[in-house]
Amino acid sequence: MSEVTLSLTAARHLHLAAQGLLKKKRRRPQPEDILATIQRMSLLQIDTINVVARSPYLVLFSRLGAYPQHWLDESLGRGDLMEYWAHEACFLPRSDFPLIRHRMLSPDKMGWKYRHEWMTEHAADIQALINHIQHNGPVRSADFEHPRKGASGWWEWKPHKRHLEGLFTAGKVMVIGRHNFQRIYDLTTRVMPHWDDERDLLTQEEAEELMLQNSARSLGIFRGQWLADYYRLRQPALPSLLARWQEEGRIIPLEVEKLGPMWLHTDYLPQLEEALAGKLTATHSAVLSPFDPVVWDRKRAEQLFDFTYRLECYTPSHKRQYGYFVLPLLHHGKLVGRMDSKMHRKTGVLEIFALYLEEGVRITSSLEKGLKQAITDFARWQGASRIQLNQPPGELFSAQPSGWEIAAA
Repeated sequence: MSEVTLSLTAARHLHLAAQGLLKKKRRRPQPEDILATIQRMSLLQIDTINVVARSPYLVLFSRLGAYPQHWLDESLGRGDLMEYWAHEACFLPRSDFPLIRHRMLSPDKMGWKYRHEWMTEHAADIQALINHIQHNGPVRSADFEHPRKGASGWWEWKPHKRHLEGLFTAGKVMVIGRHNFQRIYDLTTRVMPHWDDERDLLTQEEAEELMLQNSARSLGIFRGQWLADYYRLRQPALPSLLARWQEEGRIIPLEVEKLGPMWLHTDYLPQLEEALAGKLTATHSAVLSPFDPVVWDRKRAEQLFDFTYRLECYTPSHKRQYGYFVLPLLHHGKLVGRMDSKMHRKTGVLEIFALYLEEGVRITSSLEKGLKQAITDFARWQGASRIQLNQPPGELFSAQPSGWEIAAA
């Protein structure tokens, strides 16, 4: 195929198609959709902030619609998924263990995530902890937070959370489940009994190329410099790599309006044909997480969607521009705004402190209908029965300026 030129809108649609956010899912979700959706994204970033549904659950909801949140926990528990440092702390398919094993075996390269001095200083206690897990089964760090007075042995140890995190980064233990979102750890040798480092280990170069291939497929359409951030890699030798991928038929070059030269993963050639025919349309409206792959690379979000975003929960309140935990709003292929909200679980109210539209976004009946439905679905999924709207933008939701009741599903 000769090089083609695409509109910026078409490029956005191709990216959203790759991410599963172009169109609303037509059928009801099934438990197996959890793994399939994470495989499509390659990674699902973990964050613990819970003013609304925690980020990994929300990222899945944006793509699947209403599903029971325990499906994610169950997918981890039955071994479909694992956790490790990828983009940041992430769920990823357990079948991708070979991609990140080399990181586990070189924990000193993991920066703040691993403190060699701590692990050396406490080596005896850490070995005793490993022995305890070997003989007594999986543990949580919470098991060690309140030692029994006068007891002896491992119950008296206090720094076990740091021990377990160090062992996790070094690949000595793996997360086999979560209870109330707390990690449950077991020995890697028990979780992966058939794995053999001598036989199965990939070199760092081999593993990182597979990561980059995953990144290209999950992005769908991309600039070369976007690839490395997906798995937090140092910039590889891109020109030779991309040239080889083109020869191998993995990617094709494109010219995109305003963005210039880009690449398309060949998995999306059918969608490219639709785009060139003007038939690749975006119909999905959704509330996104700040840690959604569409926006977690802030530079990419700004270049592709003209959406400037920063997470302000770590910014002093008087310096925040938009709010504590602001959620991007997707409507028909565009990031049209952002919403600062909190789910009051006891009263069943989703309180929207403020909702901001991006500059130049026109308030239309389509926009209002799409955002209202997306916010209602988002709230209902979390058990809300009412939306409380404190500060709507301009004429948006003018017929219901203080919010609305949510009908039962």
